Amino acid sequence: MSGTATPSPPPSGPGPVADLELKPALEAVLMVVDEPATEEHLARVLQRPRRAVADALRELADEYTRQGRGFELRQVAGGWRYSTRDTYAEAVESFALDGQQARLTQAALETLAVVAYRQPVSRSRVSAVRGVNCDGVMRTLLQRGLVAEAGTEPETGAILYVTTHYFLERMGLRGLDELPELAPFLPEADAVEGESREGVPSFDVDDSGDTQT
Repeated sequence: MSGTATPSPPPSGPGPVADLELKPALEAVLMVVDEPATEEHLARVLQRPRRAVADALRELADEYTRQGRGFELRQVAGGWRYSTRDTYAEAVESFALDGQQARLTQAALETLAVVAYRQPVSRSRVSAVRGVNCDGVMRTLLQRGLVAEAGTEPETGAILYVTTHYFLERMGLRGLDELPELAPFLPEADAVEGESREGVPSFDVDDSGDTQT
């Protein structure tokens, strides 16, 4: 027998995630999900039994309702996600309409370009093309009415996004067929970052160089 020691197998069993308090862990995960998260998925990543996760989710939803929070935890499309409570819809609408007058950032313009050329497209696909997370930017475009949800992707259940009639109006286009020929550059993230600055029809630009709607 050789004197070489046999490597020990990696430790088995729950990792440190299983030691976290369940409800705060669920809140932290649900704050960053793109799409409704299923109980099975949450149970797997948090290393807990599905029943414990399901009970904790319902308890959180009840707690938010009792506390009168401006958001709620809802079960939609087979999963769970946060959403604005209907009672405060007018506040959200006021914020969204006020945002219509704000300027679009370069990141927002580039994200809008990817949606325009790839639609219908999921949020994760847009992030993959741009090479950066675009969750916040996509929310801004939704609030401005430049993009809208258009069903879900059959394979993954991810929400799909398309541009709106308001987008066409702001761009001065009669239809998407009038968009410049930029699509061949989109499969490569580097091309999107470079070409989208030059090839995408821009919104009004003020003297400071900031792009605005």
